Amino acid sequence: MVAKLVFTTRERSVFSYGMKTIGLLGGMSWESTVPYYRIINEVVREKLGGLHSAKAILYSVDFHDVERLQHSARWEEAGELLAASAQALQRSGADFLVLCTNTMHKVAAAIEGAVSIPLLHIADPTGTRIARAGFKTVGLLATRFTMEQDFYRRRLQEKFGLTVITPDESDREIVHRVIYEELCLGRVTESSREQYQRIIVQLIEQGAEAVILGCTEIAMLVGQQHSTVPLFDTAAIHARAAAEHALAG
Repeated sequence: MVAKLVFTTRERSVFSYGMKTIGLLGGMSWESTVPYYRIINEVVREKLGGLHSAKAILYSVDFHDVERLQHSARWEEAGELLAASAQALQRSGADFLVLCTNTMHKVAAAIEGAVSIPLLHIADPTGTRIARAGFKTVGLLATRFTMEQDFYRRRLQEKFGLTVITPDESDREIVHRVIYEELCLGRVTESSREQYQRIIVQLIEQGAEAVILGCTEIAMLVGQQHSTVPLFDTAAIHARAAAEHALAG
């Protein structure tokens, strides 16, 4: 015998809301996956009130394995690893995917090709927010892979008409080192913050009207109070966009 659920009018309106289930592909690093979960749920509570929270499934990979593949340029293998993780999320009931990292969007095509549910690309809500703010030239702080390869900058240029500038080679190395050797390990130091602030100033002197924090850990180190131009935190923007997409029903 199957029990029949009976809801009041108010309950029916709540349960029929149709919130999508978010598939979070995280752990790269877990330090930045944590705020994704928090921000997504904060947005859902902000929009719906009461005790509402997001419907989400998290697949957290071992970042040790991903980092080794990154630094040995084994991107095809990295794509296969994340594609398999994305398939697991789809099998678990995710309606769309959120890859909680900027750098690994280099293998976005491999992920998209492995599943039938959409991937909410991190550059798209970021580019949309910047374009709406009226900025045309932006600085980019990120891993060396994201700053030096064109998979990310090209998307911002082609879809949103942005001119993206990056630090010089020595400063790119500093930004990259701090991410992997400090932020991904949960370490935040004043000396590294000062270095990032110096690099932001140089980007502004090169013409940056705003700066993209293009690695999901960077907001651990610098915030708007550390810059004279707007900072666009990709993790926060991406997480909010994920919640809003889920609520769009």
